Amino acid sequence: MRILIDMDDVMADAIARFLEWYERDFGVKISREKLHGTKLRNIVPPEHQKTVLMYPHQKGFFKDLPLIEDSKEIIEALNNKYEVFIVSAAMEFKYSLYEKFEWLDEHFPFIPWKRRVFCGDKSIVNGDVLIDDHDFNLSVFAGRPIVFTAPHNVHYTEYERMDKWKDAYKFFDELLSK
Repeated sequence: MRILIDMDDVMADAIARFLEWYERDFGVKISREKLHGTKLRNIVPPEHQKTVLMYPHQKGFFKDLPLIEDSKEIIEALNNKYEVFIVSAAMEFKYSLYEKFEWLDEHFPFIPWKRRVFCGDKSIVNGDVLIDDHDFNLSVFAGRPIVFTAPHNVHYTEYERMDKWKDAYKFFDELLSK
């Protein structure tokens, strides 16, 4: 089985960086709970929206993002049992390609460079399962799309859902027993 896994808000906590930088720039701490069903840019004052939209375009945004809880251990276990590829749309933001590559080297050294796919359009990738947090990636995937729960996607109902990485064991065991 070939499992494709997105990075941002699936393995790496990009939301934490948005919240951290927003507090740094505007002195306002926003809780993750306030993002339920939306993104930060949609809840900040209009005069702050451009700054928030520019965060991922800045050097350092993708560097040393915190890990999503249990992602490293579970993905390593999956990698030992299945064919795991990391698939990230790393072409949109100028610095993300290098920073994401370095981040994977640090946190996921067991995923070799041959199993890292940095692209712009995920419809080009082929696999059995895609674990991602965005509809625009899941909707174009020819295999089995799995939405990884993040505040901005809690309203998605059209996909199977994985709320946390510990759910992966049960999910793949059940999938293989069918």
